[in-house]
Amino acid sequence: MKVLTCSELETSRRDLMLVNRSHPLPDSTVPELAAPDPAYPEILMERRASLLLSACIRAAGGEGQIIPVSGWRSHAEQQAIWDDTMKKEGPSFTRSYVAYPGCSEHETGLAIDLALAAPEIDFIRPNFPYDGVCGSFRRLAPRYGFVERYRADKQAVTGIAAEPWHFRYVGVPHALLMEHYGVCLEEYLDLLCRQELTCTLENGRKVYVSRTDDHTAGQNTSDGCVRQAFCDNAGGFILTRWEGIV
Repeated sequence: MKVLTCSELETSRRDLMLVNRSHPLPDSTVPELAAPDPAYPEILMERRASLLLSACIRAAGGEGQIIPVSGWRSHAEQQAIWDDTMKKEGPSFTRSYVAYPGCSEHETGLAIDLALAAPEIDFIRPNFPYDGVCGSFRRLAPRYGFVERYRADKQAVTGIAAEPWHFRYVGVPHALLMEHYGVCLEEYLDLLCRQELTCTLENGRKVYVSRTDDHTAGQNTSDGCVRQAFCDNAGGFILTRWEGIV
């Protein structure tokens, strides 16, 4: 039995880390980064998320039509965007569409703002419609571990206005479960506090997901299953167990 402490998990993968005004980033660790689109080498994401975003865009037939607008941001860059938007647009607009520095998913490397290709693109509110190739991307996104993070009907929960362009990598099966239950990340963590969730993947493998508030999480492969644990940055761990992996 290998026991992982929260501090150990915080320095590993952060797929399910909750980041918002109530749950700021615990540190300024910079993930391993890569560009999802070689045409925009300056726009980066966490490497695994970057590879899967590229694969999803290809599967949707969106190469050259779906373009990245903003990915990983340093704390200084997020602060500059906050200050500039506050100066130009005022407090109400800024608080609705720009996360407070230190509380932005962009600082994790797991978030990406996307746009439908156009001669001019609004950096803060890029156009990413629900039809056409963008609609195809949305339908495929959960299969690649992505969710539309800030939906209009979840504003009271997330504290952020609808952002149809902002996608967050949470991984599979979590994106599939969030889509199935119609929940945002905050609600997903709450749901896992109440019950274990089960998901059957396309290959037939079953996955079990639960949450615990224990200070340690076990990772035991003696039963032939594979377990994975992430700190959720909300005082708990998300435990995922896959069956049928050889």
